[in-house]
Amino acid sequence: MTRQLSYAQAINEALHQAMELSEKVVVLGQLVDYKAGIFGTTTGLVDKFGPRRVQDFPVAENLMTATAMGASLTGLRPVIVHQRLDFMIYSLDAIVNWLSLWRFKSNGRSNMPVTIRAVVGKGWGQGPQHSKSLHAWFAHLPGMRVALPATADDAKGLLLESIFGECPAIFVEGRNLFSMKAEVPEMAYRVRFGEAVIRRSGKDVTIVAIGNMVPIALRAASSLESEGVDVEVLDPRTLSPLDTDSIFASVAKTRRLVVADPAWGSFGAAAEIISRTAEEMCTDLKVRPVRFCLPDSHTPMSSALESKYYPDDSALSAVVRKML
Repeated sequence: MTRQLSYAQAINEALHQAMELSEKVVVLGQLVDYKAGIFGTTTGLVDKFGPRRVQDFPVAENLMTATAMGASLTGLRPVIVHQRLDFMIYSLDAIVNWLSLWRFKSNGRSNMPVTIRAVVGKGWGQGPQHSKSLHAWFAHLPGMRVALPATADDAKGLLLESIFGECPAIFVEGRNLFSMKAEVPEMAYRVRFGEAVIRRSGKDVTIVAIGNMVPIALRAASSLESEGVDVEVLDPRTLSPLDTDSIFASVAKTRRLVVADPAWGSFGAAAEIISRTAEEMCTDLKVRPVRFCLPDSHTPMSSALESKYYPDDSALSAVVRKML
């Protein structure tokens, strides 16, 4: 049975169900035990499961990650929450030099099943220190799984998969997706990493849309349909692992590729996806692939400049038209 839930509500339900399923699941993070519950995603957890399993944490990101790592080695399955991905960077040493390679160093005999929820801000004057989406950084690390769910149902399923998987995972959440609703099953379920989904079938152009670029790509595809352009929108859902087989199959059909990535264009996920596709099937492409990304600049604070900084569906539609 399904019902309409927002993205934030789906995350909240996933955490409730995970904690009901296993006493080993614990939640750590600044203000996770407050009534508001980090944009509603942790609301009610401390009331139901108590302060031993839902713990507020000081503003000490590296310490929080190290605490979660140590807890995981005792058999717990910690979920840590960073209200902004930008400040998760304080824990880079713990993530890069310990968490990502622990299973490798132990020859598979020891795991650290830590899930890191990282929220990316957009709008409301978030500016350059509250809005960076650095998913490509973490996808670059062997041993880390990276998810960017774009819908409420995927947010729930991928979070449960992250929590109960055996590898550490970084779960990137676009804050502007939190109010978007979808049909979400009531039961607990898992969405596997490395399995892309076609959000809209088409035959003329493939748009690989990552994270909060998915609704933008769907709006662009809907607009272009009235012009006789049939756009396929593919959502990879996870970057590590990346479902390249599904991407190649889509591009083999359309022979045109646009990668819409809510991050800087240089050295990012869009470049990697285009590179892999070109290596596999460059002679099958009708035109050169295109990156549709943020400018290589920091996010401005003012709303007037911010509206120019973030590309929209009209800009994406214009990119597609030029390829035809």
